[in-house]
Amino acid sequence: MVGKTIYVGLDVHKVSISVSVAEAGRDGPVRFLGPIPNTPPDVAKLVHRLAKGDCRLEFCYEAGPCGYGLYRQLVGLGHHCAVVAPSLIPKMPGDRIKTDRRDSQRLAILHRAGDLTSVWVPDEIHEAMRDLTRARIDAVMQLMRARQQLLSFLLRHGRTYTTGKNWTQRHRSWLGGQVFAQPAHQIVFQDYIEAVFTAQDRRDELASRIEKMLPSWSLGSLVEALRGLRGIDLISAVTFIAAVGDLNRFETPRQLMAYLGLVPSEQSSGDHVVRGGITKTGNREARRMLVEAAWSYRYPARMAKEKAEILVRLPKPVRDIAWKAQLRLCKRYQRLTAVRKKPTVVVTAIARELSGFVWAIGREVQPAPS
Repeated sequence: MVGKTIYVGLDVHKVSISVSVAEAGRDGPVRFLGPIPNTPPDVAKLVHRLAKGDCRLEFCYEAGPCGYGLYRQLVGLGHHCAVVAPSLIPKMPGDRIKTDRRDSQRLAILHRAGDLTSVWVPDEIHEAMRDLTRARIDAVMQLMRARQQLLSFLLRHGRTYTTGKNWTQRHRSWLGGQVFAQPAHQIVFQDYIEAVFTAQDRRDELASRIEKMLPSWSLGSLVEALRGLRGIDLISAVTFIAAVGDLNRFETPRQLMAYLGLVPSEQSSGDHVVRGGITKTGNREARRMLVEAAWSYRYPARMAKEKAEILVRLPKPVRDIAWKAQLRLCKRYQRLTAVRKKPTVVVTAIARELSGFVWAIGREVQPAPS
């Protein structure tokens, strides 16, 4: 066993981890070792038991809700670990049996064959920033639900605001003047109002925390550079970078486009080529940030005052890329619209090309040392 490589497949759950090992070689034996508790001491005991005889251990497990704590523990013990993408694990069409034992054995066998695709594992600081941006997204969704519940309550009682848009200063003044005859209705109304204000304060507080933590983040300079692009502000840039990570790991812009799920799907055979909608793989929030930014390119290219204040602090190569993006994408938006493409199709095409300019800025701005 000296010098041999053992491939360990881990099927990770909240309480337990099912463990299987596959020895090196195409016909190497595969053994199921059974489940162990999902605690750091038990994982350390497993590693110590498997590492006897100077064996080289190659661990793998699926990315999931349990996070990267197990990955960091295994790497800290001096062993290699791969966190694999669940959607890219090869599966047999006729396999209709799924158990923890089969899953761990399949992971060990596929890891030995080199058929697994690893995901990018962020460091602890990047993961903390990602959780902070996700908390803000949750706060935004909570605010939307609270507002909808308030408006639905008012609609049930025939109270509609018709003199302008909702949630402006005048709309808030109108809400403050609403009085109900029934005390129970007044209590419900005040409770809905308080829920809206609480959710709004939570959203603004999280945005303020993100802005304060940005200078100490290694990718903060990249976030500032992306703010030079039209349609991308501080929050959208932070959300995008926190979800995608370091852009230098993508060798070409097409790889970034495919990672974001902005490339068209395809099912071709022989001379028959069929292309469909975008694949929508990768992170949904990062893709949404680009799609929202793409809507701003429906107007002619120009330099807005607030963007000029940001661009003056950026290096000249970044400013050139941002202006080139405006010229190209605004013109392309008008050209696609002129041939009567659907607005959603046009915006998706603009977002795909915008990701290429984002990749180019990522090549110009290197992350600071952690």
